[in-house]
Amino acid sequence: MVNLKNYNVVTKLFVLLLTFAAFTSCAEKKFYITKIEGREIGISQPTENTDDTATKQATDIENFIKPYRENIDKDLSLVLANAPETIDKSGEWQTPMGNFLSDITFEKSNVVFKQRVQKEIDICLLNHGGIRTIISKGNVTARNAYEIMPFENTAIVVGLKGENILDMVQYLIAEKKPHPLKGLTFTITKDNQAKDVLINGKSLDKEKTYYIVTSDYLVNGGDNMVFFKKATERYDLEYKLRNIIIDYFKTHQEIKAEKDQRIRKEQ
Repeated sequence: MVNLKNYNVVTKLFVLLLTFAAFTSCAEKKFYITKIEGREIGISQPTENTDDTATKQATDIENFIKPYRENIDKDLSLVLANAPETIDKSGEWQTPMGNFLSDITFEKSNVVFKQRVQKEIDICLLNHGGIRTIISKGNVTARNAYEIMPFENTAIVVGLKGENILDMVQYLIAEKKPHPLKGLTFTITKDNQAKDVLINGKSLDKEKTYYIVTSDYLVNGGDNMVFFKKATERYDLEYKLRNIIIDYFKTHQEIKAEKDQRIRKEQ
């Protein structure tokens, strides 16, 4: 005699298997990139030995690119402001250029941060190596901004507890580099310890959360700034550091740098 109970179970399993197979075969297939290949195609000026086809191709490419290049060059060459004196990168613990960039990044980012989060930035910290050139005396253009900041870094605001701000202070002392800094001041004692640590003129509160604007590169541990990994909050302002510079140029006829001391060293 046939065991109908077992037969029904097998039938149900078989139907379920067929249904699953049909469903998976009809599902949308996903494809993933496993390899990208490319090759460099050189474009050079025609010479006596260049055949007519290659000459025509090079000319066509040049004619196609030319109006775009001229338009970009025109925009980059437009005078936006004037620097009455050269803003350079010289200095042991801070530089005119570092002060200038940290000041304007603080100012411009704070406007965006207040609008989005209804909070205010306390500190700006950038990296000295990210400043690729100076601002020479005379006319200032958008090209200067691209030369100063050729990277695509954006402004990020992170929240750090006061005790982690002390990690930042110790990092700056150990690095001995004039990293652009705004809002944080302190004195280095003769035995390389920090004293008189102030945030915008007020004593550091170890329990308070402070908001620091920096770059996405540094937030992700660039220049070994690992203290940013202890952030309790993070906000991407979607504002490129280069655009901050350009926007500042556009709204200030005269470009000057503050020369105040933000880090002092006891003699």
